[in-house]
Amino acid sequence: MTASIRGRGGLWLAILLCVPFAGAAFAEPRPAGTPWLVHSEWVKADEDFLAGDALSGRGSATNDEAIAAAYIESQFESFGLVPAPGMRSFGQSANIVRFVLGREPLLEIAGRPVAGLVLLTAPPGEVRGRLVVAASDDPAAMPDGGIIAIGSTKAGFLPLAHAASLRHVRLLIAPQNADTDRLRRQMGGETRMPVYLEGETPDAMAIAILPQAEFDRIVGQAGQQVSLTLPAMTLSRSTTSNAIGFLPGTDPNAGLLLLSAHLDHLGRLPDGTIMHGADDDASGATAVLELARALAAGPRSRRGIVFVCYGSEETGGFGSRYFAAHPPVPLSRIAANIEFEMIGAQDPKLPAGTLMMTGFERSSLGETLAAHGALVTSDPYPDQHFFERSDNYQLALKGVVAHTISGWAVTPVYHQPTDTIENLDIPFMTRAIQSLIEPVRWLAESRKDPQWKNGGQPQH
Repeated sequence: MTASIRGRGGLWLAILLCVPFAGAAFAEPRPAGTPWLVHSEWVKADEDFLAGDALSGRGSATNDEAIAAAYIESQFESFGLVPAPGMRSFGQSANIVRFVLGREPLLEIAGRPVAGLVLLTAPPGEVRGRLVVAASDDPAAMPDGGIIAIGSTKAGFLPLAHAASLRHVRLLIAPQNADTDRLRRQMGGETRMPVYLEGETPDAMAIAILPQAEFDRIVGQAGQQVSLTLPAMTLSRSTTSNAIGFLPGTDPNAGLLLLSAHLDHLGRLPDGTIMHGADDDASGATAVLELARALAAGPRSRRGIVFVCYGSEETGGFGSRYFAAHPPVPLSRIAANIEFEMIGAQDPKLPAGTLMMTGFERSSLGETLAAHGALVTSDPYPDQHFFERSDNYQLALKGVVAHTISGWAVTPVYHQPTDTIENLDIPFMTRAIQSLIEPVRWLAESRKDPQWKNGGQPQH
């Protein structure tokens, strides 16, 4: 929790205390053998606060995000969790630096300005290089680093952008089409400027979109000098907030589990539209809260459990990146990380009641959970690279067996104003959370750690 929230905490503390949530009363011991039941009213109450109008979409590194973190911290404390080892509170904060565009960007090829430029994402400074035409989405067909790459009409935009990012391409130029129009809408219609953790070196790929006719004209100019300039850029600073709670285990040598989600979303658009993010990812934060409530109410497990809701996932996974770089417990002690992302609706491609796990085939975690009752299966959208697109990836890069569980990852409400509470399937969410309690409890008691399979651990 940030100092500003604590300093102005009277009003928000009153609001938080008025929010209908189950506190210590629901964490009282239950008769032996009585199963824990997740109540849809609790799920709805969490969503009502996190995805309601009052928080204006919990924009990354905003005061609304900090209020959401404060709510989650207060819930953790009410369930009987304690601060993580080495922490004095339930909050962890990090400073974020953001570039601000002063004037319109300028793209030139062979010294001639290019008309109709729409810049989806911007680099941290001027980009210069020779134009290279990439005829496919195979990373091996692209130049590595620094050189300009341009997408061919023979390659799909999203696979091409993923391949370009793997090769550290600094500028990707693509034609306007349905994919890029959709992405622009999902990004709020504005250029996404470079954002980075204070103390890091910014590194961002620029994506330039051109009208089809202009794109076709420059495709024939391979080898020409290209420059992208962003005049009068300035810097702004803000703070992002992670909410962290800890349920101690009975064996300090047994390792830990990490259950996580991100608490931020896209906030309020320039036209005043609130991007509520009820599914993305208030639903995941709700899963973390309800699992914390359930597990804290039962007997202590061998392994301790760390519960985290990260800030600033939407702007670059900064909350999880900071956590991975400054963990309250050694990452080597974390036996597994389960991230929850968009569990608010059932994927029609999957059997009823089933959740998908990204990177299922990379480790033994998914099949182990499934063997003990979890209704999880493999990701039916491998071309979307979801394993690399959520907070689990920051931990996986550090060696932790880390995956994301999702309901419907390509839901039509993704990054749309329609991602509201009214479009959630609360009964499905409730059943999904319920189905994971006992498998997670088993994992917390297990004496065997999940393992990466051969080639499964991602590399930098």
